[in-house]
Amino acid sequence: MSGFSTDLLAHLASGATTVSRAFAITRRDGVTLGFTDHDRALAFDGLLFRPDTGLTARALESGTGLAVDNSEAFGALSSEAISDEDILAGRYDGAEVRTWLVNWGDVSQRALIFRGVLGEVTRKGGAFSAELRGLAELLGQPQGRIYHARCSAILGDAACGFDTAQPGFRAELPVETVEEGRVFRFSALAGFDDRWFEKGRLSVLDGPAAGLTGVVKNDRIRGAEREIELWQALGVEPGPGDLIRVEAGCDKRVETCRLKFANLLNFQGFPDIPGEDWLINYPASGAVHDGGSLRR
Repeated sequence: MSGFSTDLLAHLASGATTVSRAFAITRRDGVTLGFTDHDRALAFDGLLFRPDTGLTARALESGTGLAVDNSEAFGALSSEAISDEDILAGRYDGAEVRTWLVNWGDVSQRALIFRGVLGEVTRKGGAFSAELRGLAELLGQPQGRIYHARCSAILGDAACGFDTAQPGFRAELPVETVEEGRVFRFSALAGFDDRWFEKGRLSVLDGPAAGLTGVVKNDRIRGAEREIELWQALGVEPGPGDLIRVEAGCDKRVETCRLKFANLLNFQGFPDIPGEDWLINYPASGAVHDGGSLRR
């Protein structure tokens, strides 16, 4: 069995085993937590694997082909480890997961049996359930360029090449008022045109909601006040005084790239590609057929 040491194989063949599973979850904010389905804590690789969440996993399905490995982890919510607030805030979405089969009598005898990411996390009745997705999941992601009239890049990424940190394209300021974690109102956010931040990103920089981000749906100047509305409420609502950053938005049109960002040379779309109307056109009687565009 690949990855299983001779000592662990001998222990498994002994007929009287002392094995359990250990899980390490590394969130996207860099926090790493260890859990085990054993009734006592285990320690190895510089990490303490705690039993107090009741975290466990169902049978792991794995193969040598390109089929997606999958399993499910579930356990009780714990204020000291996996909390309801952190799950609601999305801090475990896409977290890296490693699972070992380990001899709890001698933790040097262990084998890494799963590596992947957390998928959908659901909550019910004081407990949580999280889908485990293997590394083969990445092979099912779309690859290559998309031929579309609008830009396929994300504002500020390597393909776009635009630096959103330059003056005039972002603002950092404290929260003044917020409703339902979704609608923010400011009296001191001047110097930006109406709708400047639409389709942009709002990031929380400190406070209990630090690290959370949302996409701006509406950005309106209403008299002396500016109202920024997100498409979806943040999992944890920022409080007054918490620092946020809001960045300019891009609607992916070639006109926006040229006029708003002066970044036309890096435009990643195909604005001159024929649309669906072109596909249903046909030669009209009496028209001049000289190889030009067709007219109905």
